[in-house]
Amino acid sequence: MTTESTGPAGSAEPTGASGNTARAWLRERSELGVCLILFALGVLVLTDALTMDVDIAQRGPIGPRTVPFVVGAGLLLVGALLAVDVLRGGRGEAEGGEDVDLDEPADWRTVLLLTGVFLGAAVLIGPLGFPIAGALLFWGGAYALGSRHYDRDPLIAAGLSLFTYFVFDNLLGVPLPGGPLMGVL
Repeated sequence: MTTESTGPAGSAEPTGASGNTARAWLRERSELGVCLILFALGVLVLTDALTMDVDIAQRGPIGPRTVPFVVGAGLLLVGALLAVDVLRGGRGEAEGGEDVDLDEPADWRTVLLLTGVFLGAAVLIGPLGFPIAGALLFWGGAYALGSRHYDRDPLIAAGLSLFTYFVFDNLLGVPLPGGPLMGVL
């Protein structure tokens, strides 16, 4: 079934029946898709928090379930508020405020280099430990993003990796693999 509506120039434009009007309504409110994603993530986080085994790690009123509950509830709340705003006619801003030229093609070389650096660090963290794998990760990330200071970047990467290792391992109590440097560090 097809209905015709008169356009701005007075010409008849065919539009579909209820299927096209529903699509047009959803297209005008595409932010509802983001709401659905936020709801799904919130339910996933809350479900994971409820099924978490906490008997061993529980030391007080604030345990390992607290942060997932807060994050999951926050995701549900933001999804609900965004849905209400979109259904009341709120619209997101166009890409005009971004500092990105949308006419330029994607820089796949940088994306592939960063992917390789992340995968390499994930593979090397076990045998080499975090300090060495982290230094390679930071140095490779800087190289992939365009830094070409071959004398300075490895030193900064090593310092940043050692600092991160000490903060997580000693101050936060999160054990990271030390690798061959375990006896030295």
